[in-house]
Amino acid sequence: MTQGNGLGDAYTATLGRLKAQKGNKSVLGLKVLMWVLYSERPLRTEELRHALGVEIGSTDLDPENVPALRTLVASCLGLVTVEASSSTVRLVHFTLQEHLLSDPTLFHSPHSAIAEVCLTYLLFKCVCDLPLALHSAPATMPLLEYASYYWGEHARRGIIGNAKILALRFLDRLNEHISLKLLFLRRCRDSFERGFDKWAEPTGFTGLHGAAFFGIVEIVAAILEMKRSDLNAADFLGDTALILAAERGHEGVVKMLLEREDVDPDQPDSQHDQTPLVWAAQNGHGEVVKMLLNREDVNPDHIDTECDETPLSWAAKNGHEGVVKMLLEREDVNPDHIDTEYGRTPLSWAAENGLEGVVKMLLEREDVNPDHVDTKYGQTPLGWAAESGHEGIVKMLLNREDVNPDHLDTEYGRTPLLWASENGHEGIVKMLLEREDVNPDHVDTFYGQTPLSWAAKNGHEGVVKLLLQRKDVRAATLDNEHQAPLSLVLSEEYAGAVRMPERHNPIPM
Repeated sequence: MTQGNGLGDAYTATLGRLKAQKGNKSVLGLKVLMWVLYSERPLRTEELRHALGVEIGSTDLDPENVPALRTLVASCLGLVTVEASSSTVRLVHFTLQEHLLSDPTLFHSPHSAIAEVCLTYLLFKCVCDLPLALHSAPATMPLLEYASYYWGEHARRGIIGNAKILALRFLDRLNEHISLKLLFLRRCRDSFERGFDKWAEPTGFTGLHGAAFFGIVEIVAAILEMKRSDLNAADFLGDTALILAAERGHEGVVKMLLEREDVDPDQPDSQHDQTPLVWAAQNGHGEVVKMLLNREDVNPDHIDTECDETPLSWAAKNGHEGVVKMLLEREDVNPDHIDTEYGRTPLSWAAENGLEGVVKMLLEREDVNPDHVDTKYGQTPLGWAAESGHEGIVKMLLNREDVNPDHLDTEYGRTPLLWASENGHEGIVKMLLEREDVNPDHVDTFYGQTPLSWAAKNGHEGVVKLLLQRKDVRAATLDNEHQAPLSLVLSEEYAGAVRMPERHNPIPM
């Protein structure tokens, strides 16, 4: 096997021997393989032991059912191994995963089976009795975190029989269950803007919210049939079930909710004032965006109050070309919306982020200003692209007659050439130096430095050579620190020692 010879035959033979083991060893071995193969992340040994110790239908965990690590590893006849550094259980080789997945009859509805175990664990009395004041899972319940985070992920991939009943029972009490707090604490660690830490306890998060969050179509359908929920109710973060589904791109759930007359398809969340369309657009969920745009009661150009952005602004800055194309086809969408926080347009964001496809689409519009100057930094799309080193976008913008190639920003009094020189973008420097309307020796107003000064200080030898080829570039101009570019070129102690502070432009999410 270590030489890669006849692995398929070796795996088949080993699986045959595994299934032929006496007593519960064969069942245990197959369960181990199923969990290791289909888990959302590598399982730690204690997590796997507890998962294998869950008895479906029981109300609490029987410690005697939890197998010893040596027993569960031995039952797999060498097909799994424990990684010492992380204490996780893994398949012995990546080719084994391919081999196991090639046999669809090996495991019956594995994701539903895993979801059923997770839900049984979450419904154990010892788990349900845990106080919401906790901020982490107790060490005595090692499967609690995994079950809280991932039961819904497994259920979305397929949920049948008893697992469906357990899911409905669990969701009915979700709002008072410790798993909800664990889930949102993790969610906030992954996306800090959601601000869950401000609340001591999650409230208003119904079973419908939970099913929509995970995108479990079968469970959403069952809840809707019960007709017990306010479908437009907002949870503690101000999100409706439709927003949660749209944000995560759960097309089936979105379609189901939009078919209901009592669902408001354009209700924004109370925290960010962003509608389902805004959330879907910023995350690039094209099919969800399409469904929402087909509704007459959805505003395709909604401006949120959090960042003063539109669906197009979000899609453009995040590079979702398909969504941008759909929105630009609408006559009721402003392609040149200016946000109030930075005074920037979709083109400005796309240029800085190097999104050539989006920039191309926006530049094809006559109602888009290709030389818009933002209010925060006084920078143009060309300036942002030059600073960030996006040659393709710089070339597109320089081909426009209505773009000033030598614009001075208001923050530092610098031109696109200065930014490109400071950051060592040779290709862009070369393009700009080929223009007669670009001053190759401009002195910025903040530091009194020229393109040559910045290139020399930061050790960009190629840029220095390009600039020194110009007769109209002075090598003796003194900056505010009384240093001349030529002295910086010759002095090794300055090479890379003095750099412009990074400009921080966090993209609001």
